[in-house]
Amino acid sequence: MPAKVRKAVIPAAGLGTRFLPATKAMPKEMLPIVDVPTIQLVIEEAVAAGIRDIVIINGRNKSAIEDHFDHAYELEHTLRQRGKADLAASIERVSEMARLISVRQKNPLGLGHAVLCARQIIGDEPFAVLLGDDLIHNPSNPGIGQLCDVYERTGAGAIAAMEVEPGQEHLYGVIDGDKDDTGHIAVRDLVEKPAPGTAPSRMAVIGRYVLPPEIWPILENTKPGHGGEIQLTDALRALVETEHGLKGVLFEGVRYDAGDKLGYLRANIGYALERPEMRDGVLDLLRDVLAAEKERG
Repeated sequence: MPAKVRKAVIPAAGLGTRFLPATKAMPKEMLPIVDVPTIQLVIEEAVAAGIRDIVIINGRNKSAIEDHFDHAYELEHTLRQRGKADLAASIERVSEMARLISVRQKNPLGLGHAVLCARQIIGDEPFAVLLGDDLIHNPSNPGIGQLCDVYERTGAGAIAAMEVEPGQEHLYGVIDGDKDDTGHIAVRDLVEKPAPGTAPSRMAVIGRYVLPPEIWPILENTKPGHGGEIQLTDALRALVETEHGLKGVLFEGVRYDAGDKLGYLRANIGYALERPEMRDGVLDLLRDVLAAEKERG
């Protein structure tokens, strides 16, 4: 039986240029979805899937991430003195939800290199990779947990897949493959951002992966590709040829692209609507905005 997935890697060394100037002094991973940093939602997804060891691949000026998941004794003490014990407890839970290990990616050599930076921490066992730009909302069955289940049953590497609208394939890595008797996609190949009209399917790769330890020597021997970076996609293509191969998992849940400005706004609205205390107010706000726009013509 394949080993249980116990560890995860979250690459967080990017510059966040799409959200400048907000990310000039603040990591993009700390941008809030309502009042929760994006990276906290990603870690909560991993924790809900039973993962407790989280390796964050950090860069310069990212200390706010580590600080957020550390104890804030003065703040916690002050909140309790002011009679806000529930709020203090919620902050404490953030610092205790997982064991975080921070690893510095000293050179921006691509996603494949970022994952490779975690090799000594992960060791010879399977692991999850979660990209912070993708949020998958499914409280009852976390997205990364669905991939872990596939790996633990089959031994195959697993990547999250989603069918995209026609004409949108060029924005994603796209899977070439067919559904097998498990209901998942047996991957033959991966095409990174295919030219319009050339995509082998409409099945796009979303930022969740569960990888076997066999990926390490593959990554180590992957040559720099586009932009001089070590591409994770190139390593995944090589993983297809290994004994257990690679499966695309059509996950259940709502996916938000928090790395895109409109997607980020949509995520804020979507998560706010999930909160009973906010839902009615958010709907009223949206109606008011639409009515005002209609009046303006």
